[in-house]
Amino acid sequence: MLRTHTCGEITKKDIWKKVELSGWVSNRRDHWGIIFIDLRDRYWLTQVVFDPENDKKSHALADSFRSEYVIQIKWLVRPRPDGQNNPNLLTWEIEIITNEVILLSKSKTPPFEINEHHNKTNEEVRYKYRYIDLRRKYALDNVIYRSNFLNFTRNWFLDRDFLDVQTPIFTSSSPEWARDFLIPSRLHQWKFYALPQAPQQYKQLLMVWWIDKYFQIAPCFRDEDPRADRHACEFYQIDCEMSFVEQKDVFDVVEKYIFDVVSKYSDKKILENKIFSMTHAEATEKYGSDKPDLRYDMKLIDVIDIFERSTNEIFLGIAKDKEKNRIKAIKVTNWDNIFSKTQMKNFEKYVRQFGAKWLWYFQMKEDGLKWPLNKFFSEEDLSELIKLIKLEIWDVVFFWAWEKRLVCDYMWRFRVHLADIMNLVNKDELSFCWITDFPMFEENEITWKIDFWHNPFSMPKWWIKAFDKEDLLEIESVQYDLTCNWYEILSWSIRNHDVEALVKAFEMIGRTKEEVKEKFWAMYRAFQYWPPPHWWFAMWIDRFMMILKNEQNIREIYAFPKSWKAQDVMMSSPSVVDDEQLNKLGIKIIEEE
Repeated sequence: MLRTHTCGEITKKDIWKKVELSGWVSNRRDHWGIIFIDLRDRYWLTQVVFDPENDKKSHALADSFRSEYVIQIKWLVRPRPDGQNNPNLLTWEIEIITNEVILLSKSKTPPFEINEHHNKTNEEVRYKYRYIDLRRKYALDNVIYRSNFLNFTRNWFLDRDFLDVQTPIFTSSSPEWARDFLIPSRLHQWKFYALPQAPQQYKQLLMVWWIDKYFQIAPCFRDEDPRADRHACEFYQIDCEMSFVEQKDVFDVVEKYIFDVVSKYSDKKILENKIFSMTHAEATEKYGSDKPDLRYDMKLIDVIDIFERSTNEIFLGIAKDKEKNRIKAIKVTNWDNIFSKTQMKNFEKYVRQFGAKWLWYFQMKEDGLKWPLNKFFSEEDLSELIKLIKLEIWDVVFFWAWEKRLVCDYMWRFRVHLADIMNLVNKDELSFCWITDFPMFEENEITWKIDFWHNPFSMPKWWIKAFDKEDLLEIESVQYDLTCNWYEILSWSIRNHDVEALVKAFEMIGRTKEEVKEKFWAMYRAFQYWPPPHWWFAMWIDRFMMILKNEQNIREIYAFPKSWKAQDVMMSSPSVVDDEQLNKLGIKIIEEE
C-alpha cells in the first residue's frame, strides 16, 4: 500500500502518529520559505508542510511540484498552530509535517482550472477531458450519489422478493417507441441485431416462466435526439414486471419506493406528503400538459361557452367546434402592478417561437374589464367571465383560441414561463402526480395516421371489446404515468397478455396478424402457453436523480456523458472504421454525390 490513510480521514485523534498519504497536488503555497501543499484524493484535502529545517531534500523536491502532480508523503501528524485552523476542511485541526516525499507522476497543465466554477468551462471541453473534470468535488459527488442511489434501489427491490434478472443486450429489432440502434452480424451477414429500447419482450416472457416479480436497473438504447432531460443514445430505468397483482399492488410498490428513496437521498419535501392523481384528459384541460407541475396554481380556465355567444366571427367560428377546438385563459394575480406594457409585448414574442400567431390578454381595472374586444360581448357575458375567472382589480388574463392540441401546448409552455419569471416555484418541493386513463391511440401530426399513443403492449379498457368503438381515439388504455415537477419519471400499465387482443390492437393501426407473428414471434408463441395477468412499470431513474440533485441537464448525472451532439468527445465516438472491418461484415459505404 502506498498510503496508510486517505486524505479525508486523518483528524486530531491521529496527532503525533506516523502516516503515509498519496494523492494529487491541489495547490501549492510558499510562505517565508515554508511550502504548504493541499493534498487531495476522492475523500478530501489534507494540508502537508515542507519545512527546510525539518528536511531539506523533501523541501527542495516540493519546490518543483505543480498542480495535479501525484505524490506520496510520509511523517508525522501534528496540530495546526493557533489561529491557522480552517473550518472549511474536515481535516482542519491537523497538518502533516513531512520528512520524506516521492514524486509518483507528473502532470501537464490541465486544460481548465479544477474548481467548482465548472459552468465557466465549455461543456465539450469538460467532457473531452472528463477524467480531469471528475476531479472536481461537484462532479465526483454526483458519481458517488448515483452509486449510492442505485445500490439502495437494488437492495430495496431485492428485500421485497424481486429477482434481479439480466436480459440480453443484443436482440432483434421491433417497432416500439423510437429508432433502433442496429448492429450488423459477422456470422449472419446482411442480418442485424438491435440494442434494446427496453427489456420489453424479455420481461414479459419471464412472467410466462414463473418469475412473478422481476426487476432490473436496465440499460436502454434509443436513437433519439438528446435534450436537457433525455440523454443521447443510452439511459437507465428501474424496470419491473409483476404477475398476479392488481392496480393497488403496483401503486403500493411505486409509492413506498418513492417515499423511501426521497427521504434518504433528498432534502426536498413531497408536496402535501402525498402523490396526487388525475386523468389524462383532466391534466391536459387544466394544465395544458400530461406532465403538470402542481407546485403553483394558474390552471387553464375553459371560457369557450362564453366566447360562443360573442359576435366576433373568429371566436364564434372556433367556439362552434368544441370537440376540436379550445378557448383557454390563464389568470395572473396583480400582474398589472408588476409588469409594463413593453414586458407584456415581449410575451407575444415568446409564444411566437413555438408557432403561436398571437397572444390575447385583458386587464381588470378599477372601472371594469379593459380590452379592445368588449364590444363583441354583452354586459351579462362580461360579468359571467369576471365571475368564472374570479377576477379582481389589477389582475390580467391571457388567453388563446385555436385547435385543442395547439392551445394546450402554447398555454402549457407559457404557464411554465410565467412561473419561472415570477419565481413561483418552490425548488425544495416535489410534486408527484399519477396521470391515468391515457388514450390507446393518437393521430400522427405529420402523417395523420393512427398509431399507438404510448406502449403497444398495454391492455385497453374493456379488453378486446374496446376495439368495437368506431372512433379509435376514444379508446383508453389501462396505462399510467407518474410525473414529478413537470417531468415524466415513470410509466406503467396492465399488459395485453391475450393473444387475440394483442393482434387486434395492431390490426387497428394497419398491422396484420402475420406482421405481429414476425416482429414479436417469441411473445406470440409463448402466449399460447397461458401467460398470467401481469403488470409492469419503468422509472427513468436518470431523470429522477436529475430532479433530486437540482441539475438542469441530465448529462451531469452520468460519469461519462454524451454531449448535446450525441458524441462521446473523450473517446471520439462515433468514429470512422476501416474497410477491413466493414468487409468482414459485408458492408460497403457508398457516399452520395
